Amino acid sequence: MKKYFIALFAIFSLGQTAFIPAVSAQTPRVTIPDFADLVERASPAVVNIRTTEKVVVQQAQGGIPGMPEDQAEFFRRFFGVPIPGMPNAPKPAQPNPGKPQEADRGVGSGFIIESNGLILTNAHVVEGATTIYVTLTDKREFKAKLLGLDKRTDVAVVKIDARDLPKLPLGDSSKVRVGEWVLAIGSPFGLENTVTAGIVSAKSRDTGDYLPFIQTDVAVNPGNSGGPLLNTAGQVIGINSQIFSRSGGYMGISFAIPIDEAMRVADQLRTNGKMTRGRIGVALGEMTKEVAESLGLGKPRGAYVRNVEPGGPAALGGIESGDVILAFNGREIAKSTDLPRVVGETKPGTTATVQVWRKGAARDVTVTVIDTDTTQAVAKKSDAPAANGVTVNGFGVAVAELSDAKKKELNIKGGVEVTGLGEGTLARAGVRPGDVIIRVADTDITGVKQFEALAKGLDASKAVPVFIRRADSTLVIPAKPK
Repeated sequence: MKKYFIALFAIFSLGQTAFIPAVSAQTPRVTIPDFADLVERASPAVVNIRTTEKVVVQQAQGGIPGMPEDQAEFFRRFFGVPIPGMPNAPKPAQPNPGKPQEADRGVGSGFIIESNGLILTNAHVVEGATTIYVTLTDKREFKAKLLGLDKRTDVAVVKIDARDLPKLPLGDSSKVRVGEWVLAIGSPFGLENTVTAGIVSAKSRDTGDYLPFIQTDVAVNPGNSGGPLLNTAGQVIGINSQIFSRSGGYMGISFAIPIDEAMRVADQLRTNGKMTRGRIGVALGEMTKEVAESLGLGKPRGAYVRNVEPGGPAALGGIESGDVILAFNGREIAKSTDLPRVVGETKPGTTATVQVWRKGAARDVTVTVIDTDTTQAVAKKSDAPAANGVTVNGFGVAVAELSDAKKKELNIKGGVEVTGLGEGTLARAGVRPGDVIIRVADTDITGVKQFEALAKGLDASKAVPVFIRRADSTLVIPAKPK
């Protein structure tokens, strides 16, 4: 019996080893890092941030000074003080605004980037605070001065009056790799100097206009906001800013602001007290696979221009609704969310070359970037009705000639107005009465007869891009004429 078990064990062992792949001598051995030394070096430069605000406490007149209201009521009832409702009773107490008092507002984290007390944190940690308190790991507490904050990127810079402080070295967030180990230090729920670790889950995660976040699985909770995200070299690669949660607590996904993006903002905040961004006056739409193919782009790329601000830099430079911006000043625009970041980083007053895709070909136009604070022009609306002359075309929609008033209202040169819907791809795609068809494929629409002739001459088996003007937006709908 014993020999049987020995033989069976030998067969099992052979079967197991047969499935173990051979390891090459050149294969690097991956080990889990020991963060202890890193934490020891970095922790002194991570701070706890506590904020307060002034609140007014409502007080009741006629009470007994220094005594809680329930006790005061006891003395009124049993020691001869008149009771409300009885003869000679005083009038009911009226609220009396007291003196403003300092009340705790919230807690967060931050980290020192210069030994003279310059600290980086999140804008939402310090926004609206009356007083900002910074506590170091040696328990020293300072009142901090807010140098500036930018809500769009959620970055803030504060300063404390101190010298020779430990500071954190800054890394290069553009070199961050998905899968690499990272570590977060902060004050979750007010618990100072808490360390959590994980890996980078994704890069360039779009959750806002100006931020391509670093996504990690590092445990981040309320209070961690503003703390550093560190690589294994102890360098800051991000500022912990947000979490994805359905419960309000950590659920395995957290987001950090790339330190390269944060420092671009911080440099302006410490110098000017605010962030200045450029803009060119365009509204952007989503570029889908179907739209890209119908425009001849092959694959979705670039930023689709849904609307151009009348009199804005883009309009003056020759950019039109329906264009696709492929590059801005030599920088490729892969998707619509790239353009606001690239333009925002451009100094107002800069003359930029913009490559646009229009009517099946790329062309360059020149625009002058302006400040985001510059007042935007607003087109006035007109209630003038469209002209008569309704016909039905191959796309299954009824159209009419466009009045001069409508052209002026929409800031367009031509087109036909949709007045009714029948059976056709445009109707199924969501076109509705009042929409204006301004272009089909590479041909601008000038009137009903020209549109009808164009629709009849198209290949019914191939979808073409139809450009629809709706209010202040331009939509592109791939449609087949029938």
